[in-house]
Amino acid sequence: MLFMVIEGFAGGDPIPTYRRARDRGRALPEGLRYLDSWVEASFERCFQLMECDDAGLFQQWVLEWRGAGVTFEIVPVVPSKTTRDLIEPFLSEQGGGSR
Repeated sequence: MLFMVIEGFAGGDPIPTYRRARDRGRALPEGLRYLDSWVEASFERCFQLMECDDAGLFQQWVLEWRGAGVTFEIVPVVPSKTTRDLIEPFLSEQGGGSR
């Protein structure tokens, strides 16, 4: 499964988080895969696309980062193409009701 991890930097300051990542690595448990990330221009948040089959791995990862001044919101996501393929059969229906 794919997850969008929204990481908040305390006080909008990414330096402590980047320093910790440089010094200790991402601390990802086996089976939790980092795919890519984007940082807001304001440095308030980082959006990380990650993948795993066991959501409990996120709990383990978040505990590794406790005390680092970051917050985490972990949201399961579905790729747009997958969603479009799922919705396609419903597009010809009138009124948008359920099947």
